[in-house]
Amino acid sequence: MEEPRSLGYIAVVCIIALISGFQYLQARRHEVKVPVIGSSGFLSSYVSAIRWIFQAKSILQEGYLKHKNGIFKVSQLDRWLVIITGPKLIEELRRAPDNKISIDAAVSDILAIEYTLGLRLIDNGYHIPIIRSQLTRNLATVFPDARDEIVQSFLDIIPPSDEWVGYPAVETLMTIVTRTSNRVFVGLPVCRDPDYIKLNAEFTVQVSTAAGLISLAPSYLKPIVGRLLSPIRSGVRRGLKHLRPVIEERLRKYEEHGQNYPDKPNDMLTWLMDEAEGDEREVENLCLRMLAVNITAIHTTSMTFTHTMYHLASKPHYIEPMREEVERVINEDGWTKVAMTKMRKVDSFIKETLRFTGLGFLSTLRQSVEDYTFSDGTFIPKGTTMFVAAAATHDDPEVYENPNEFRGFRFADIRDEDGEGAKHQIVSTSSEWLPFGHGRHACPGRFFAANELKAMIGHIVLNYDVKMEADRVRPQDMHFTFNCLPNQTAKILFRRRQQ
Repeated sequence: MEEPRSLGYIAVVCIIALISGFQYLQARRHEVKVPVIGSSGFLSSYVSAIRWIFQAKSILQEGYLKHKNGIFKVSQLDRWLVIITGPKLIEELRRAPDNKISIDAAVSDILAIEYTLGLRLIDNGYHIPIIRSQLTRNLATVFPDARDEIVQSFLDIIPPSDEWVGYPAVETLMTIVTRTSNRVFVGLPVCRDPDYIKLNAEFTVQVSTAAGLISLAPSYLKPIVGRLLSPIRSGVRRGLKHLRPVIEERLRKYEEHGQNYPDKPNDMLTWLMDEAEGDEREVENLCLRMLAVNITAIHTTSMTFTHTMYHLASKPHYIEPMREEVERVINEDGWTKVAMTKMRKVDSFIKETLRFTGLGFLSTLRQSVEDYTFSDGTFIPKGTTMFVAAAATHDDPEVYENPNEFRGFRFADIRDEDGEGAKHQIVSTSSEWLPFGHGRHACPGRFFAANELKAMIGHIVLNYDVKMEADRVRPQDMHFTFNCLPNQTAKILFRRRQQ
């Protein structure tokens, strides 16, 4: 079954290689008149677009230093990216009305959602408000299930040992995140099924890969390329093996007892079913919606978890202070959501990981759906893709003291100094703290992700000693376009806590 799909990918890549030059020339007809970093020549900027693939961070840093508090652009294979810098313009971007500057249009375009996930998710994104509202409101209620799954996941995957044992970090930690998240999304026993876990990891990669290839195709070929590469049918077909019995059983109880039936699960699937109307209540469409929820939740949390653990395992002097904090808080409040809010050092360590390493060099994705002019006079034509220079902001010495130094308790210290407990939490966004975006469209799942990450890190420091294979050496990250991925092959060594 996999061979035809592989051949299809090869054929599409060959087609795109032949026509990408045409697409590039077509894109250059609609230039944005702002300073460019790299070559601005009609053809030579194509070289800059190739350079961007592997040197995006240095290109963005150059643009930030040259045009701080302004706007510049960088060359892509299929478009110009316009980069916004400085608090004033970032705030202006945040406040811009959705009918002029849209996150939905940008995400739909970048991920080619029409082809990778289908028009249904564009026309009706009802799962987003559910993540923003029901999931966040129920954090305290679902926390015991999440905590139980964390404990069981570690027992199953990293059983305590008095000897050092190495585990492939990305695969191991992603499995724990997927199990824990899906305990809250679909419950037992599906969340522990190895094939369901593997599906959600693979589906995210398939969507991202297909989106990248589709974006390079000319508009008139996108429907053909999209049909060849779309992972929807195979993903839903595989997901239904696990979710169909669960969904059909819940639908039966709805029919028999009404919406508030006895022992109704309090999870993401239930919240989706409560809100779904018309054909959204069909089993296949609910399955697709759950796959979409997992795309937004699993990959970013897993990569953040891995980045954080690479820092912790290579800087073991942070373990004891975090261990003392977790023990004190848990003794006072138990394993609860309230306890998570009191783990200032753990919160700070994860936040400093995102500042220092991050998941990407850009954030706050937007696209102009109408012509727009910023207050500094910069004209942005309709259809322009925009980002905020997140990593360069986080590396700015005028924003953060000694930004090139990893200080795990940087934000805990700031909270102690200025007495502002909430302002410097990981979930609080600003024009200077941008991993989750900023404003009303900031990542809706960040509160769930932050609680999950703190609970997992807290569990590790209480129960394990950790270190890297090469003692105190953090594995080198992988940079690809504006993405910063943790090393994909490195191992972390675990053993039972010795003191």
